This record gives sequence, C-alpha cells and structure tokens, in this order.
Amino acid sequence: MAEISAKKRIWGWMWFDWAQQPYATLGLTFIFGPYFAAVAVGYFIAQGTGDDAARVQAQELWTGAQAVAGLVIAFSAPFIGAWAGATGRRKPWFYAFIAVAVICSAMLWNLQADGTGLMMALLLFWVGFVASESAFALYNSILPSLGQTEEAGRISGGATAFGYWGGVLSLFIMLLLFAENEVTGKTLIGIEPILGLDPETREGTRAVGPFIAIWFVIFVIPFFLWTKDTPTQNRGGVGVALSRLWASIRAAFRKRSYGSFLLGSMFYRDALTMLYSAGGVYANLVLNWTVIQIGVFGIIAAIAAAILSWVGGIADARLGPKPVIIFSIWVLIGVCLVVVGMSRESLFGIPLAEGSLVPDIVFYFCGAAIGGAGGAMYSASRSMMVRHCTPENATEAFGLFALTGRATAFLAPALVAVFTSWTQSNQLGYIPVIILFALGLFLLRWVHPNGERAE
Repeated sequence: MAEISAKKRIWGWMWFDWAQQPYATLGLTFIFGPYFAAVAVGYFIAQGTGDDAARVQAQELWTGAQAVAGLVIAFSAPFIGAWAGATGRRKPWFYAFIAVAVICSAMLWNLQADGTGLMMALLLFWVGFVASESAFALYNSILPSLGQTEEAGRISGGATAFGYWGGVLSLFIMLLLFAENEVTGKTLIGIEPILGLDPETREGTRAVGPFIAIWFVIFVIPFFLWTKDTPTQNRGGVGVALSRLWASIRAAFRKRSYGSFLLGSMFYRDALTMLYSAGGVYANLVLNWTVIQIGVFGIIAAIAAAILSWVGGIADARLGPKPVIIFSIWVLIGVCLVVVGMSRESLFGIPLAEGSLVPDIVFYFCGAAIGGAGGAMYSASRSMMVRHCTPENATEAFGLFALTGRATAFLAPALVAVFTSWTQSNQLGYIPVIILFALGLFLLRWVHPNGERAE
C-alpha cells in the first residue's frame, strides 16, 4: 500500500470533524434539542402541568440528562485514552463508538409529536452523544502527530472551521428540505418535506436522527482511509493503561502551567458546552421560536463559527492560543449576561413593546457570538493542549483533557437545573454558566503561553 502523504493525513483527520459535527449542530442544539423541548412541554401540559411549570420541567429534564452523560464521559475517556495509547490502536474504538452513535441517532425518528417515546428518545440521544464525544476525544489525540507544535493552531483551527462548514451544510439541507414549520407544515423554502414525509406528524423534523446517522457513515470514510494506527508490541492491557493514566495525572499535578490549564479549561469548556446545548432550547422556551427560526439562528451561528474558527487559527499561529482563549471567554461572558437579562417582554429590565423584534435580533447576534467565540476557543484550547504534551503521550494526555473537559460536565447542567427550579426562571437559570467562565478565566493566569516547553 502506498504511503499516505502528510497532507492527506491532515485532510483525513479533518473529515472526522465534518462527519461528527451534525450530531452537535442538528442534534444537540438546533433541530432535535428544540424539538424535544417543545414535545416535552406539550407532554407535561397534557398531564395537567401549567405552561410556565412545563417549560421549567422540560429544561430540567434535558439538562439533567446532559449532566449524567457528562459524568459517563468524564470517567471513561481517560481510561480509554490510556488504553489506546498503551496499545497504539485507536481504530477499534472509533468503529465501536461511531456504530453506537449512528444507531442511537437513527432511532430518534421514533419521538412522536404527542410525546410518545419521549423518555426513550432522551436516553438514546445522550447515549449516542456519549459515544460521539468519546470518539471525538480520541480524535483530538491524533493532532500532535500531524505536524510541528507551531502548526497545531493552524491545523486545529482549519479542522474546526471545516467541521462547522459541515454543520452549516447539514443544517441548510434540513431546513430547506426536511424540517417543517409547526404551523404551516412547510420547510424554509415553502415546500412540504421531501420523500413523502408527513408534516402533520412532524416526520420532516423527526428525520433529523436518520439524517445524522447517514451523514456520519458517509463522511467518516476518508478518516478511516487516510489515518492509520501505529500498534505497539505492548501486551500489558489494563495494567499498562492504568499506569500510563496515573503517570499523566501525576505529570499534570507536578507542572503548574499544565495543571492550571486543565483545571481552567475544565470550567470554561463545561460552560461552553452548556451554551451549545441550551441555545436552541432557550430560544424555544424563552423566545417561543419555531424550529425553522431556530434553524436560521443555527445557520448564522455555524457560519460565524466556521469563519472565526479559521481566523482564530491564524491568530493562534501568530499570537499563540492563550490570548485567543481569553478574548473568547470575555465574549461568551457578555453573551451570558444578555441571556440572563433578556425575555420576550424586556431587556435588562427595560420594557419592550408587545411583538418587539429586539429580543430576536439580539439573540441572532448572540448566536453569532456563541458560534464564533466558542469555535475559536475550543480550537485554541486544543492547540494549547498540544503545547503541554508530546506525540508519544498524546493519547493519554488528550484522554486527561477529555476528563477535565467532562469532569464537571454534570456541574453546569445540574446547576442550571437547580437555579431554574429555584428561581422558576429559564433566564436566571443560566447564572452559573457565567461563574464557570469566570473561574476558567481566573485559572488561566498561571498558564504559560508556550505551555510545557516553557517549564
């Protein structure tokens, strides 16, 4: 077999981002998440719950399940990364995780508009999410082997931007051809969903699950063809994996910059994930947006993310990842303040006229900010992680990166659920997200711009 060129290996690696992105863009944020929230609200109202209480209960259900999924990822990713690093074999894990994600997403079709299959759909979505994110953690660990440390920011930013363009295209297809307006039954271009899907039973929107599955299967093929494992002769199995994991943990505690970065990113990445998962749900529950409106919001956010992730990669290459991360966090804190201070009736306590478009316009700008700053921040964080590891220990190091990114993944959704229940306000429920961003920003003060090389 001919040797795979360095350029093709990079492109093969980037195709995974493109293939996996719709699980987040279509599933978590802009199509299935809001659809689930709307169905859950209707289901709880049908059981006798008041409208406001039903909206709160729907948000608690979604964020509670997210918290459990975050815990599973947190405690499994480091061990899987250490095991893959010990054996040099990642591909079997990719096959297993992708199979689970594909099967679970395809079965989301069964969530009926009347609430039938509600809890099963919730379980399937988050099991698939765990599998998808576990595969993504292993995917990140390949980055250090694709080029020199100085190239990591550019490669990471390019991959993130490429993935977001995949999200944009998949969202366009769903909105133009499948997802129907709840009132008119028409898609964004005024047609009924294609393939004979019935808008009365929301089959166009429900098709998002099978669509994600088919997209994943098709576009992950270049990744498997153009990336390769480098198996070791190690036969230590679980014992070797655990010893490597323990060595990674000790290394993090011994080095101030490395440890501070892992702890800081633990908080701000958790907050970012909360914003991603809650954007569409917030728009549905607070602003009463339809799936079509949320989809347009998603397109704006994804385009901003694609462009600004690429710009962030260039800034990373010139300035280093730390300034990019800090700037992005401040932008996202600003977005959170808007989310907390805005409703259909007022903005920061200032009353708005009935039917005012101000909340809609402001939230579109928030979507662009979340997508752009979030994409740049994650790409730069991945680049910063490269500065704290080597290609030899990258798999277990990125497993630890996944652990810290998920160790408190239960915390943001759990706190949002608690604050939502306590305040009985969907907006005030997001105050903990601001606190998590602030904690991450504070811990970055001890992170050296050049990472481990400077220690």
